[in-house]
Amino acid sequence: AAPGPRSYTTLRDEAVKLFNSLQQLESERDPVPLMQGVLQTCLDLPPLVDEIYCQLVKQTTEPPAPGGQGDLHYWQLLTCMSCTFLPSPPILCFLHFHLDRRVPAELPGTSCGQGACWVPGSPSGQCRCDRPGISCRTESRFPASEMAKYACFIREALGKTKGRECVPSLEEILVLMRRQEMICTVHCPGAPTCSVAISSHTTAEEVRGHVARELVSRLGLSQSPNLFALYEQSRRREQPVGSATLLADVLTKFE
Repeated sequence: AAPGPRSYTTLRDEAVKLFNSLQQLESERDPVPLMQGVLQTCLDLPPLVDEIYCQLVKQTTEPPAPGGQGDLHYWQLLTCMSCTFLPSPPILCFLHFHLDRRVPAELPGTSCGQGACWVPGSPSGQCRCDRPGISCRTESRFPASEMAKYACFIREALGKTKGRECVPSLEEILVLMRRQEMICTVHCPGAPTCSVAISSHTTAEEVRGHVARELVSRLGLSQSPNLFALYEQSRRREQPVGSATLLADVLTKFE
């Protein structure tokens, strides 16, 4: 079963525990269960989401060994966070600034606009970092490095993440660590299974549309008035999957 709510103490105590988990992550040989535990705590205790984002920004800034195992584990957890939670607007601005220091700028030496530290509703129509002599977008310090690739992936994910019902499954964490997609197998009555590549942001409606087009093509149903729907099926129950449901959340429930 997917990880569920656990018993917690005070937010302060849980923040300390998370900090200790992050320290342990640096040398962990199998970081996936530890990462999932951190994500579960953040899901159960939303006020800690900003705290973990700030801690991860700190850990990925001027690391002792850039690109080493410990550094990459922090970037990988930051990747999982970006596909699961959105931080508050001030922390999101800070996070974009951090990411933009590690990826090539679209226009080197220019200030950011709505793509980085944009503050909605700002009367000046500028980002809060747009000050004389300061540029939010800078040249990459580590061009073509793994850190730069993670930063690009995270920045893109933050533009799609709207929140999750479940934390990523162990399988999803593994593919996120490699910046890849999962393969979702859909079983179709009277037809072979359909394999669909999905991300952390893929909805049931997107998968349904893909499978429907494939079935129409395979079975010659172009003139059929039938509609298609996705169902979540287990030994105990079978129920339709809502069109806006994230398929990654459904898969986590089967873990």
